[in-house]
Amino acid sequence: MKDTVLDKYIPIGTFADSPQYTNNTEKKLYVETYGCQMNFADTEIVNGIMGKNGYDVTENIDDSAIILLNTCSIRENAEYRIYQRLNELKKLKKQNSKLIIGIIGCMAERLKRGLMTKKSVVDLVLGPDEYRKLPSLIDNLVDNGEKGIAVRLSRVETYEDVIPIRKEGVSAWLSVMRGCDKFCTYCVVPYTRGRERSRELEGVANEVRKLWDEGFRDVTLLGQNVNSYQSGDNDFADLLKACAIAAPEMRIRFTTSHPHDLSMKLIETIAEYDNLCNYIHLPVQSGSNRILDLMKREYTIDHYLSIMNNIKRIIPDVTLSTDIITGFCTETEDDHKMTLDVMREVKYDGAYMFKYSPREKTKAWDMGDDIDEEIKTRRLVDIVELQRDISEEKNKETVGNIYDVVIEGLSKKSDKMLFGRTDGNKTVIVPVNGSASMTGEKVKVKINRANSATLFGEVIHSI
Repeated sequence: MKDTVLDKYIPIGTFADSPQYTNNTEKKLYVETYGCQMNFADTEIVNGIMGKNGYDVTENIDDSAIILLNTCSIRENAEYRIYQRLNELKKLKKQNSKLIIGIIGCMAERLKRGLMTKKSVVDLVLGPDEYRKLPSLIDNLVDNGEKGIAVRLSRVETYEDVIPIRKEGVSAWLSVMRGCDKFCTYCVVPYTRGRERSRELEGVANEVRKLWDEGFRDVTLLGQNVNSYQSGDNDFADLLKACAIAAPEMRIRFTTSHPHDLSMKLIETIAEYDNLCNYIHLPVQSGSNRILDLMKREYTIDHYLSIMNNIKRIIPDVTLSTDIITGFCTETEDDHKMTLDVMREVKYDGAYMFKYSPREKTKAWDMGDDIDEEIKTRRLVDIVELQRDISEEKNKETVGNIYDVVIEGLSKKSDKMLFGRTDGNKTVIVPVNGSASMTGEKVKVKINRANSATLFGEVIHSI
């Protein structure tokens, strides 16, 4: 994670190996993923669909016959990155006229045919509910030269039967539901991902068990609003319980929750099962009731803080994170100060912090983007600096403590260090001590020092 500005909308290259399809050297797929965890999981679904149809997923863009950009529309800057990337891909298209370039995901759903202009290098445009059509659209493009577009949203598609192709590792993403019915006034998700629909409880629990058997040790259950999960008479708390029982040693996390729907039953279920991580991400967005009402968030700050108090009371060692948007329409200095006050009261361990970015089709688009960019930036700096101080304070409280840490691999900064995560989702760095073979193991780590983003410690022993 980046210091204290935990930007979950930075581009992440996501690839997977598919050993069962490596014999076909003519059909090679390269997927580049931008955005949130849901996009990461969707790329694995696309890899699974394409792998089943004889395509080999490659990590080498120069070796590919098909390039897909899995896109995000949550902010204007996320779309700008894609246009920049398309310009960069023009040279590859010039070198290989048969190269297929596609836009998939939320940006495809939002902009549709606007992505396929005469000058565009884009050949295919597919929304999040149309990935099953990708092989046939490619065939039609190759056979008839016809560019393809499929962006219809579905009320039933969950890709329940698709086996994702995941990159080998310790942690996995698992989508349990798709879409959102909240229609927050700033958010494009209901327009780009459609309405809520959930996977069957038994199927999710079985997949969690399968992931454990395949060597994964940490899984995050995904949904735009997991608290709205419904499978028959079962709610999200029931799903967590079923997954916890199906794989008792698997660490299980989830994101994202909506404060309006987070129940006492869910909090109590997390407290009851040791393998349900004591980590809750609960977006607050603003500390001002007036702004929350304009955002159509369906809760007040008093209600939000009462949830936080219940979480802390029932799960005393819980780690908390949040989302914050600054500079929303008509936001005043008093509104901004209220957000800072909530941060000081809750004392989040981490936060995803953004300047408001107006999106077409949303209700907030018509409200007008009336906060000066300089003011947005200054307020964001206030929020980031406060969160950095709080995160550092919270992390330094861990010094001298011993935590269970699942080792995930070598540190990106040094091959002499390993990194892992605590139950509370805090990143921990430990020395290799002559071997990197601890990857996937749960170890006891004593924390020696900490900064605002990372804990540093030493392995006491394996568990």
